Amino acid sequence: MDIVSIEVNVIQYLSQISRDQAGHAHAGAPSEAQIAMLRLTSDDGREGYAFAPPEVIRPYVVEQYFKKAALNVSIHARERIWQNLWHRQRGSAGQLTDRAMAVLDSALWDLAGRQLKVPVHQLLGGYRDKVKAYGSTMCGDEVSGGLSTPEEYADFANQLVQLGYKGIKLHTWMPPVRFAPSVDRDIRACEAVREAVGADIALMLDGYHWYSRTDTLKIGRALDRLNFSWFEEPMVEESMESYRWLQSKIETPIVGPETIGGKHFSRASWAKQNACDILRIGVANGGGISPCMKTAHLAEAFGMNCEIHGNGAANLAVVGAIGNCEWYERGLLHPMCDYDKPPAYLHSLIDPMDGDGYVSLPKRPGLGEDINFEYIECNTVKRY
Repeated sequence: MDIVSIEVNVIQYLSQISRDQAGHAHAGAPSEAQIAMLRLTSDDGREGYAFAPPEVIRPYVVEQYFKKAALNVSIHARERIWQNLWHRQRGSAGQLTDRAMAVLDSALWDLAGRQLKVPVHQLLGGYRDKVKAYGSTMCGDEVSGGLSTPEEYADFANQLVQLGYKGIKLHTWMPPVRFAPSVDRDIRACEAVREAVGADIALMLDGYHWYSRTDTLKIGRALDRLNFSWFEEPMVEESMESYRWLQSKIETPIVGPETIGGKHFSRASWAKQNACDILRIGVANGGGISPCMKTAHLAEAFGMNCEIHGNGAANLAVVGAIGNCEWYERGLLHPMCDYDKPPAYLHSLIDPMDGDGYVSLPKRPGLGEDINFEYIECNTVKRY
């Protein structure tokens, strides 16, 4: 069976999430947003799907890269298609991004699972049926009753514990918030959350600030005192040496790299150079499900865990397939945003959580998304 059609629907829907000028997510009043759905069709009529921002899989990318790599190729030739894209990425002048590659790769895995009537996490390895979720907060804001003070982070952390979460990750204040970044405020937020939830809840901090070494060290030593489970992206990740330096200075495990490019290749360097204690990659920023699996097995060979960055069907499938991952990242969460309400283009969430803090792996074939095709058809604003 070969792929005979690659199409995109751009869908309009209402979202509770707004973005500031730096791209950080915040809770907001419902407003119109767009999402794109990539649809692959095989010659027997089977289809596979993946969602992404429209700008990631714009028409040029679909025509010049996706179709040339995948049309009239076997639906199960995922590695051949991925390698085809990767070899053409260098000469794309930055047009073919890792995030774009990830969308096509995810849709290929979804198509395979649907064709075989098997969930993708089972195709990948089928390690588990459920996984612990940590609640990953949105970054801080200046909205009273939101996440504007250390005390509000503590109150929200208590709410998350009541919902069943056994782990919480803080994203603290970031520019353009007027008082960000602030080392002391970040530390106070971590202290307030630890005091609120007690010693038995795992806590993590995503620094996300590109702090200096001295600022990062001050925060890291506070995290040591507060017994945090990991410290994530406090400095520019292109400077691997800064992370090697930090690892020698603090006891809190360093997880990384998160956003740096290079897919599994760069992660191999971080593991070999002892720049982190836990490897980090996500489907979207890591080039797809396929390189995520390579990274997880690479980490296993070094005796390391590999924590998967981000939520969603593709990331959940990877988490369900591997043994050296402790958590699923559920979020982003905010006191004024109802995460458990699915977007209109889905009938249900891919990752509902039970009262004990576990997310079950989907039993539906493919990536397991319960797609609302009727809504998509009625709310498509562009096709290509």
